Amino acid sequence: MAVVSKKIPAPDRIRIRTALLSVSDKTGIIELAKALTERGVKLLSTGGTHKAIAAAGLAVTDVSEVTGFPEIMDGRVKTLHPTVHGGLLAIRDDAEHVAAMKEHDIEGIDLAVINLYPFEEVRAAGGDYPTTVENIDIGGPAMIRASAKNHAYVTTVTDPSDYPALIEALRSNDGQTVYAFRQKLAAKAYALTAAYDTAISNWFAEALDIEIPRYRTIGGVLKEEMRYGENPHQSAGFYVTGENRPGVATAKLLQGKQLSYNNINDTDGAFELIAEFSPEKAPACAIIKHANPCGVATGPSLKEAYLRALACDSTSAFGGIIAVNQLLDAETAEEIVKLFTEVIIAPEVSDEAQAIIAAKKNLRLLVTGGLPDPRSRGLTAKTVSGGLLVQTRDNGMVEDIDLRVVTKRAPTPTELEDMKFAFKVAKHVKSNAVVYAKNGQTAGIGAGQMSRIDSARIAGIKAEEAAKAMGWAEPMTKGSAVASEAFFPFADGLLSAIAAGATAVIQPGGSMRDDEVIAAADEHGVAMVFTGMRHFRH
Repeated sequence: MAVVSKKIPAPDRIRIRTALLSVSDKTGIIELAKALTERGVKLLSTGGTHKAIAAAGLAVTDVSEVTGFPEIMDGRVKTLHPTVHGGLLAIRDDAEHVAAMKEHDIEGIDLAVINLYPFEEVRAAGGDYPTTVENIDIGGPAMIRASAKNHAYVTTVTDPSDYPALIEALRSNDGQTVYAFRQKLAAKAYALTAAYDTAISNWFAEALDIEIPRYRTIGGVLKEEMRYGENPHQSAGFYVTGENRPGVATAKLLQGKQLSYNNINDTDGAFELIAEFSPEKAPACAIIKHANPCGVATGPSLKEAYLRALACDSTSAFGGIIAVNQLLDAETAEEIVKLFTEVIIAPEVSDEAQAIIAAKKNLRLLVTGGLPDPRSRGLTAKTVSGGLLVQTRDNGMVEDIDLRVVTKRAPTPTELEDMKFAFKVAKHVKSNAVVYAKNGQTAGIGAGQMSRIDSARIAGIKAEEAAKAMGWAEPMTKGSAVASEAFFPFADGLLSAIAAGATAVIQPGGSMRDDEVIAAADEHGVAMVFTGMRHFRH
């Protein structure tokens, strides 16, 4: 049953007389405590915060003196007390509340400055189960929620970045805060506790192998407000979840202007793709345009890998995103800056390469410190009207699959390597996807078509255009391997690939017409393997 409000109007201005300070992140807390003390505000505090403020020579009262009850159980119980929560929740204009405060000797708390145990930091650092559980804050969220609910009378500050705004508000309003200010801080407070509880619940689901929990929330902290979203009329923000995965969310921007919404989306796709290629095996480069790869290649050097990736579709590469799987060196940087590029992302970059790229002031350069593990677990999510679609990350790897030869002719070792290469790339191409590859280099990519035969044809056309642009005698699809990220529903798509010159095919299989497709491959002497795993990407 809902609780009915007494409809007491909220006062616009509330004078700050008593403040409760209890923070894990002590950034700026001494400066704030000094500013409050100078205004005659009485300070209450707990544990380490109390010690820090007292050590700074400021008058501060321990909460245990107010509650008449000591901290117990290693500090687990210190603020969970009626004196504290009564001081935060009391409606100051309600006669019954005022009488209860007087009867139980409860002092009103006008300002709550609180942040939480570093649960997400401990989790990201790989804390063990008991340590992670111990860093679940209980008293902090309880006080934040209590004070934020009572924002008509209490100012709730949860973010050190808001301390200057609070100090200015008190200065400009003679030690008072206005209702609109308290409302905004309350909204931020509830968003914080929601994100905090989200991190905890998702950690539990992961730790206990609960893949589809009854309740699922997605939370994050605003990293930056974007100029706009996918289009200029859309607003957008970039939120980080705290997942300790090398990539665009955790990368350091060494130079260049702010990343756009589309830049971030494409850069994430580029780096996740390039992580499929082990730097110990060979240097690799991927070029992404509008969320799809337009060229991917390995090579004897990173420079050669870039040039081979560029050759696949040098037209589409203009204004694209470039990802590499190892240290970006000067030779490769010299080649990259010849083409207009939006973003470069790399695990590391040499000083010489950074100096070369610095000449292109608008070119964004991101360094991640490592590659994401393509086999690691994780979640992806997208919104639909009225809901969320959440799934585990596609961490299937072709190296981990027992490939099944289904044709009379088995692939040669070279064809098998090209098959695996093409299938890795197809995993990161929007469905329907068809990818031709030869000698560790994409020859043609068909992406995002409504029919698979169109994807096969487009990839072939792209290969022909690349051959003309590079002055080759024939397109690279001649003698290539072709990958389809899902099964060929009819033989026509396969026949189109064979017409383009493919001699080997890798696909999941599973169509009702597999026999028809296999027969077509046998008729043309083409080798084909089934993976049993598809990689739809929408």
